[in-house]
Amino acid sequence: MKIAVTYDNGTIFQHFGRTENFKVYEIEDGKVVSSEVIGSNGIGHGALAGLLRDQDIQVLICGGLGGGALNALQSAGIDVVAGASGSADEAVDAWLKGELTSSGANCDHHHHHEEGEGCCGHHDHEEGEGCGRHGHEEGGCCGHGGGCCGHRDPGFSGPNVGKTCRVHYRGTFDDGTQFDSSYDRGEPIEFVCGAGMMIRGFDAAVAVLEPGQKTSVHLMPEEAYGPADPEAVFTVEISQMPGSENLSVGQQVYLTNGFGQPFPVRVTAKEGSTITFDANHEMAGKELNFEIELVEVQE
Repeated sequence: MKIAVTYDNGTIFQHFGRTENFKVYEIEDGKVVSSEVIGSNGIGHGALAGLLRDQDIQVLICGGLGGGALNALQSAGIDVVAGASGSADEAVDAWLKGELTSSGANCDHHHHHEEGEGCCGHHDHEEGEGCGRHGHEEGGCCGHGGGCCGHRDPGFSGPNVGKTCRVHYRGTFDDGTQFDSSYDRGEPIEFVCGAGMMIRGFDAAVAVLEPGQKTSVHLMPEEAYGPADPEAVFTVEISQMPGSENLSVGQQVYLTNGFGQPFPVRVTAKEGSTITFDANHEMAGKELNFEIELVEVQE
């Protein structure tokens, strides 16, 4: 796996959106085997999540970031440990020992796009991004709404908690429609059980399985992506948001608020001079079904 840290001369840079460098650590068997410093290439806030995703980063350790940036990173399948400071190397060592916790989003600003501020239409979601994927290698979504750090009491127990698990699964809605399947991709997902890398209900189901065992679970929204928040739906004037005139209903994009923090949204309506966005995760409020097979547990 790979861990990235916002980096400045050996220490953790404190503003995610303005970091010029990341230090990337390659982890094997719970130890750092190599590291390198990569540049952000001068790209804007909204593209940083994509940059880390393209580098196959699974965990980001940083100082401060807002809720929009947190959502963008989680939608890219990246666990976030925010509020860290001091030595980058020591922070990674602490994370590996389970001693580093996350403050979650810790920049005090309004989460949604404010009238007349920011822009839209940049960094459209790629196909499959932000929906129904539950493993980091697959660009999945996990821990939405939490800012999970991967080292905390998961709220459930089982022999697999704290162990690396390889799992095959198939996810369906109540009407039988399949929204995702690792079987179709031909490769099981891999994650640390109980580390907040998966939605809670899925994680808890895997915690008690034995290798080779299968189970089926029905998850209410509270155990999946949470209930839909009506306050996350907002309407703005098209004239006050450059680029929104080119968007269409159903399209997924990142918006940027007045503080330069990106957050993913879906266009839900476009009428006359206004456009409406929904910042809820597209699986929010949905009941989900999973067929889960535990392939392997690594001690």
